[in-house]
Amino acid sequence: MIVRIMGEGQRKLAEGHLIELNRLDEELLGEMESRDEDGFRRTLGALLGAVRRLGEPLPDDALEPSELILPAPDASLDEVREMLSDDGLIPG
Repeated sequence: MIVRIMGEGQRKLAEGHLIELNRLDEELLGEMESRDEDGFRRTLGALLGAVRRLGEPLPDDALEPSELILPAPDASLDEVREMLSDDGLIPG
């Protein structure tokens, strides 16, 4: 699967990593619902860090369709709320 982090580029991740990403996504949703800004920052950083750690960067000139698009690390809680569907950032 191809994942894009806004402002950073794309990474290729194995489907098997979705379990970890879904866990972080659920945690992020809870923090957004409770408006826990500190928790939101921490979990967004962990989610993006997991994608960076587990994914293989694609070359800058590669233009593959992204199956997941994640917010930039400096995105606000309200900006991420606008990106979400009812299922969170990671459809599952």
